[in-house]
Amino acid sequence: MTRAQWRKSTRSSSNGGDCVEVADNLAGIVLVRDTKDRDGGTLAFAPAAWTGFVDLAKRVGPVG
Repeated sequence: MTRAQWRKSTRSSSNGGDCVEVADNLAGIVLVRDTKDRDGGTLAFAPAAWTGFVDLAKRVGPVG
């Protein structure tokens, strides 16, 4: 995981609020973490599962 190249989600708030970072440059795994708590834990997804989540989130739209 040391080779993970993190990028901030384009859907994250730009005012320092709810931010998510994604690393999808590693073979066979997509990593997700909270920008405000980078050492607080990382979620790992299979690429197909992550793609499915993103596709669903685009269809459903924002909640709240």
